[in-house]
Amino acid sequence: MDLHDIETKLAAARTRLILDKPFLGALALRLPMIAADPKWCQTTSTDARSFYYNPAYIDALSMEQAQFVLANQALHCALSHFSRRQHRSRFRWNIACDHAINPLLVKDGLIPPPGTLVLECYEGMTAEEIYPCIDENDSDEPLEQPQQDGEGSGDSKEEAKGHEPEQENSKHDGASGAAEPQPLSASELESLTAQWQQRLAGAAQQAQQAGKLGGILGRMVGELMQPKLPWRMLLARYMTQFARDDYSYMHPSRREGEMILPSLRSAQADILVVIDSSGSISEQEVDEFMSEVNAIKGQLRARILLHACDTALAEDGPWLFEPWDEFRLPKSIKGGGGTDFRPVFDWISRKGREPDLLLYFTDALGEFPPVEPAFPVLWLVKGKAPVPWGQRIQLN
Repeated sequence: MDLHDIETKLAAARTRLILDKPFLGALALRLPMIAADPKWCQTTSTDARSFYYNPAYIDALSMEQAQFVLANQALHCALSHFSRRQHRSRFRWNIACDHAINPLLVKDGLIPPPGTLVLECYEGMTAEEIYPCIDENDSDEPLEQPQQDGEGSGDSKEEAKGHEPEQENSKHDGASGAAEPQPLSASELESLTAQWQQRLAGAAQQAQQAGKLGGILGRMVGELMQPKLPWRMLLARYMTQFARDDYSYMHPSRREGEMILPSLRSAQADILVVIDSSGSISEQEVDEFMSEVNAIKGQLRARILLHACDTALAEDGPWLFEPWDEFRLPKSIKGGGGTDFRPVFDWISRKGREPDLLLYFTDALGEFPPVEPAFPVLWLVKGKAPVPWGQRIQLN
């Protein structure tokens, strides 16, 4: 094994990545490639500053597989996985991050090395969403060799199970490769996170201009570039759009004089709230949602009609709450079957009176009416399922 040949192979793989996948290539170009001491780096690793590799591991890969590992490490950095771990076990976090990234790379046409973690069931999920699904005794091995991120140790499977880490971190003099990098400080984490966000935006813009950023990666980048607001703030923003309080500048009668002053005209807003009772949403999440709607309702002077539905409307519903009533969950809502949204819209049609706003709390995994109604619909969605029409707010 000649180190110069390994370096040439990696450089060629990166160049091919830049030509074929300019978004991923531009990200990979930001990581200097450094041969690491095999005593701490068995495969590849990154500290968000450099790409470390075991020469023997790279030597065993094909050119296409080398492109995959370069893209994998670069995307870990671009998504700030190094700074998002927080309190989580490092070993399980690295597995979750690979499960979040690898299906995207495979869908984009890259060839993974043998043993790479690729499960379609995790496609479209974030590492935070995947992490609870990873068992503490998981025998999978992440593609990346774990690195210190300044939040304590935890780079081994044993430590994830509760064993104490060794007091001495394995450091070497670099005679057979680069020594393991030092953990990132809090200021370095913050600075590198900002840098990678800028790099992500720049790489996306270049690839879009070249017409080579589409598919699932393009959609992911589009979501990442959108401003993120808490669901409570978004819910309040959309609900207040339907407040009936407004000012009128109608000309007054002659008896009131010639001056035209604004007068406040108020009317009650009628809001229909529907809860998906199929069992896919926990009681705690429903309680949080009800509490938030109750707080907003008091500001809007809104009358709320509450209903529940799984494949059929709840037999005990609906429940009416006047503006002065506390908006709370009934003692019992029967449900637990599948999900069908059509009964709600059929019921509204039979009533003959449309709400000013329909607010539906659901996982969006059900049968939708084929035609969008004339009144506004706001979906508060737990999970990643899309909605065919209406305004969607992501709960988690």
